[in-house]
Amino acid sequence: MATFPSAAGNEILHLRPLPSDLVDDLQRVQKAAQRITSILDLDQLIDSVVNEVAESFGCLEAGVYLHDEDRGEMVLAGVRGCKEHSKGHRLKIGREGMVGYVASTGQTRYAPDVRLDQYYMACAPGTLSEVAIPLRVGEHLVGVFTASHPEVDGFPRQQLRILQALCDHVAIAVHNARRFQSERAERAAMDREAEEARTIQRALLPKSSPYIPGFVVSGLSVPARAVGGDWYDFIAFPDGRWGLVLADVSGKGTAAALLMSATRGVLRSLAEACCTPGEVLTKLNQLLVDDFPAGKFVTMVYAVLDPASSTVVFANAGHLRPLFIDKDGEHFLDTERGLPLGLGCGDYSETQVTLSEGSKLVFYSDGITEAENANAEEYGLCRLAEHAVKAGASAVSIVDNVRSFVNGSSLRDDASVVFVGVGR
Repeated sequence: MATFPSAAGNEILHLRPLPSDLVDDLQRVQKAAQRITSILDLDQLIDSVVNEVAESFGCLEAGVYLHDEDRGEMVLAGVRGCKEHSKGHRLKIGREGMVGYVASTGQTRYAPDVRLDQYYMACAPGTLSEVAIPLRVGEHLVGVFTASHPEVDGFPRQQLRILQALCDHVAIAVHNARRFQSERAERAAMDREAEEARTIQRALLPKSSPYIPGFVVSGLSVPARAVGGDWYDFIAFPDGRWGLVLADVSGKGTAAALLMSATRGVLRSLAEACCTPGEVLTKLNQLLVDDFPAGKFVTMVYAVLDPASSTVVFANAGHLRPLFIDKDGEHFLDTERGLPLGLGCGDYSETQVTLSEGSKLVFYSDGITEAENANAEEYGLCRLAEHAVKAGASAVSIVDNVRSFVNGSSLRDDASVVFVGVGR
């Protein structure tokens, strides 16, 4: 027997050693609790619980029922030793068995002799005593744990207390595992939906660049996320002209992609009516002002390339200035009027450029010029012009050059380019 001075310093306290079997039980439970609380896979967790308890306390049977809130039932999620019931067996709360009783009352029920207990439902042959313990986290019912023993009053008072303490750990572990399982399923569903959305958005982009004798036209759009608000388009007209589009919907992700898809459909229907670029954007804006959510808008460059006259006429709805390269050098082209689409009523002026031999016209989104490297330096207009002027430049080479510039840093915004070159 160990002796220790009391807090007052003048009284001796005598502490009796715990029985060795109780010490063994406590140590087993402590180790079991440590193992249980580290498991996040629900099936593995429950199998571990029923096997640990059955082996540690000499049980004929051990089981864990989980609460199905939608149906008001308890579902057997893991069991050892029971020949009558398997995983998936259900009990009505408050109506069936000790489990149903405990689930409805929230109180532990111990049957020292199951032959005398009105709620006991036979399972493992040879059972003479059984305990059912609620698994609760705060006021929330998670499930019920059951264990049976081949002897009458097979669970001494100290063992019941130990089992109840263990069940506190089990309840939290099961609660955490179910949340983890639910969140993992939600993430998987979101990933599937994002991939489906990405597939659909890719299908809306041109399948290939247009073949226009004497011209080299290319486009590329790389979303910062699974889907994005940038897009580009090539629209063939019956008279041999081509509509060229590059646009950027405010925001990112799925919401921007939805607005992009809607805008694309309306633009195509207007463009096919053979209106001029300024007229197309004016009509498009009138529709989007009425339909777009507050604060949402689209910046866009819409151009018509006429190969016969080697001219491009474009209107700009608040988008970045197109880059034009000819024998006189690099120029960023302005337009007189052009608010972003969806913000308010207005009209759109047009600008015309003549494409001479060796000239280039580049439309781009801010995901190109505002891309940053590890030193927070932007790619910028100068680097764009320096690369575009090189022989062999294209939409793909510009995006690749931006990726090389950020050098491992992810693109913060969707990056898109439409490139028009005149062959020599």
